[in-house]
Amino acid sequence: MRPEFEDIAVVKNTDLNRFEMTIDGYVAFIDYKEKDQVIALIHTESPVELAGRGVATALIEKTLLYLEENEYTLLPLCPLVFAYIKQNLRWLLIVREDFRAKFD
Repeated sequence: MRPEFEDIAVVKNTDLNRFEMTIDGYVAFIDYKEKDQVIALIHTESPVELAGRGVATALIEKTLLYLEENEYTLLPLCPLVFAYIKQNLRWLLIVREDFRAKFD
């Protein structure tokens, strides 16, 4: 993660069912659905004004860390999150066991 994002918090916005990071007044987010400590990450979006700065990657990293720290199980349905985990297999530890085979 780029150092400029290290001190920016990810917020779990339960009203909108999304994880958010606000940078320069713009909000990048990952939509989620949650049931019984299992979170499906569905869609990642970063405003065009933040393009090319690594915001989506930082948001994914911070969201995965949040899930790990709060003992959630993950279903990475968002293609961007899936691709990130495929490149960073350490996160398979939080992926729901029956979903892990998709990374082979």
